[in-house]
Amino acid sequence: MTDIPSSRIATELHTDAAAVKRLKARYRREFAFQALGLGALLLAAGFLVVFLATIIVQAIPAFTQSYVKLDVVLRQDDLNPQNASGEELARAINAGNFDALVAGALRAHFPDVTERAERRALNHIVSSGAATILRRQVLADLLADPTLIGTRQQVLLPLDDMADLYLKGQITALQVVKGEGELRLSGDRGLVQVATAVANFQATLAAIKAELIVAVDRLRRELDGQERVAAGLEQQLARLDAGLADAQAAAHARLQGRIAEEGRQLAATRAAIAGLRERLAALQAKAAAAETRGTLDSGVSSFLVRANGGLVKLGEVERASASGQVLLPPRSLETVPSGQWDIVRIVVPEASRRIGDREIAYLEALKQRGLVERRIAYEFFTGGASREPELAGVWVAIVGSFLTLLVTLALCFPVGVAAAIYLEEFAPRNRATEIIEVNINNLAAVPSIIYGLLGLAVFLNVFEMPRSAPVVGGLVLALMTLPIIIIAARAAIRAVPPSVKEAALGVGASHQQAVFHHVLPLAMPGILTGTILGMAHALGETAPLLMIGMVAFVVDLPGGFADAATLLPVQIFMWADFPEQAFRHKTAAAILVLLLFLIAMNALAVFLRRTFERRW
Repeated sequence: MTDIPSSRIATELHTDAAAVKRLKARYRREFAFQALGLGALLLAAGFLVVFLATIIVQAIPAFTQSYVKLDVVLRQDDLNPQNASGEELARAINAGNFDALVAGALRAHFPDVTERAERRALNHIVSSGAATILRRQVLADLLADPTLIGTRQQVLLPLDDMADLYLKGQITALQVVKGEGELRLSGDRGLVQVATAVANFQATLAAIKAELIVAVDRLRRELDGQERVAAGLEQQLARLDAGLADAQAAAHARLQGRIAEEGRQLAATRAAIAGLRERLAALQAKAAAAETRGTLDSGVSSFLVRANGGLVKLGEVERASASGQVLLPPRSLETVPSGQWDIVRIVVPEASRRIGDREIAYLEALKQRGLVERRIAYEFFTGGASREPELAGVWVAIVGSFLTLLVTLALCFPVGVAAAIYLEEFAPRNRATEIIEVNINNLAAVPSIIYGLLGLAVFLNVFEMPRSAPVVGGLVLALMTLPIIIIAARAAIRAVPPSVKEAALGVGASHQQAVFHHVLPLAMPGILTGTILGMAHALGETAPLLMIGMVAFVVDLPGGFADAATLLPVQIFMWADFPEQAFRHKTAAAILVLLLFLIAMNALAVFLRRTFERRW
């Protein structure tokens, strides 16, 4: 038997068909694993991008605010009728009727607004806090220069949140079409007739009919759903009636009660079906008549005619004529040439928005006169809690967060570092220290709401500390952060090479000197990194603060650690619960501010680690 060289055997083992097949299978598995890893990374990055993009898009409108420019006459009779000075002047100004000043300055631009509904709509476009802002500005100006009384001053006052959102394009879009042919108006007050030389309103009729058809389809689907519900109830009643005869005495009464309840539901459903059929028939009739004559109500888009500086809201429309209500009176009733008047469509129906056509008319008039400006929303960066979105801000929450974190840091950093040093360097290795270490690790994983319950039971109920104060919030967050800092500090101390301490002991240093003079300084970057990350974690907590009642409606800055305050996460939680659309933008903007704080704290931790880290 001929001996086969070992080199040949090795070559054949690694080059035969089975080996090649195994090698290809291994490459496929490696490629699949790498593809899955890359896919997971891309998916996570995609979710992060979508998350940040959504928040940024939602937050952008909150960083600017629309203001109206008004001329206010500082009359002596309104502000200082007794010709006071000093503190008496301040009291006299504070007692002034600034609501009347704001309303008067607005009506100066719309002298034809006389009806109560018109005045209410005009006053509604300005923020309800405009009078307070004006009082603050006037008080500061007059205390600095009392000779301003009797002069006319131009002030910027914030618009109402819905007016601000409308001007930002968040409420509805406007579609403007130039009118063809001459236009004639029959009057400048109340209900007027609009006549044109050509069929300008044919497109308006088509738009009305299209919206009515959509409403008819929606109503028909709702009617079909109600009819299916009624059919199901009828079948259920039939089954109950069939089982009633065979039921025993105890079940008989129960079945009768169910039959009565189902019968009431069926009757209510049938009544709803009858109402839906009436509405459907009316809508179908309106849609059929819209070929030649259309009726506009709050359920369809609003159409306005803009001519000679006035606005007319259309109510009845034909191909070449219409009738409507005057929102802004025209300068004259002269015939308007072709191309010098517009048909304005407010796309979203008036019933589906919280700002009316009259308010939109006033805003458009102020905008055309150059009296509306959009600026940075200083109230958002300098204000506190408010029920009015245009006045709400985050500065009070930022100060409250700073005070609370200051208490947290003052408590948990020295205690946590001292505990870590003792457990790592001085504590005896026995059963007691093992139990303590296990409990510290377990406490780091306890849900944060448990610390809130502990704070509620101990700090508020037992020690009766002030509710919603930074000192209480700081104590609760310190309890939550303390295990994290202890674990991070122990890991940093353990990362210092033992040779450092041994060298110190070898040259005559005591154990305490070796720890505090040599080990601790080298471990401090890691300790600071863990502390900052723990504080960042505490900054984002909401549940424990809610449990201790830290949800006070705080308008002014807290004066100390015992005053009522709120924090950024709690402020975000409160704003997210408000129904106003503008608060959704405020919530997203506050989330961005909180994320910036967290990113800054994490960046500081990375900087400290890279600056002071020693490589062994």
